[in-house]
Amino acid sequence: MKIHRIDHVGIIVNDLTAAKEFFVDFGLEVQGEWEGKWIDQVVGLNDVKVACVGLRAPDGQAWIELIKFYSSSDEREIQQPFANTLGMQHIAFAVEDIEAVVAKLKKKGTEIFSGIQQYEDSYKLCFVRGPEGIILELAEKIK
Repeated sequence: MKIHRIDHVGIIVNDLTAAKEFFVDFGLEVQGEWEGKWIDQVVGLNDVKVACVGLRAPDGQAWIELIKFYSSSDEREIQQPFANTLGMQHIAFAVEDIEAVVAKLKKKGTEIFSGIQQYEDSYKLCFVRGPEGIILELAEKIK
């Protein structure tokens, strides 16, 4: 048995349009959009109807699926996780010119957890909160 790579990360959202716009503006590229009822066979729910948007990083390495469940939907409000909340909490993106990326996100009203921090002599890091509480870690490798 051999694992090749992580194929994608799926993110369930309430507002598919807003989430798509955020990630496209962030720099990801739409690779496909689709709808379907077939997913109930995969996720163990009944009478599922979904819409999905597949986004890829410009280098072709990372793939994110944004998924909107029209039925059966989770009617609870979005719980805003913190960086130390148990479970999967963030997606890390390697970026170039972290200062410019953070400035662009601030201008758009994105919540920034803190200023840009330097980790040893290897990375500049910053955590931000995207739509629906999605946490992104931005990492710029110091040359």
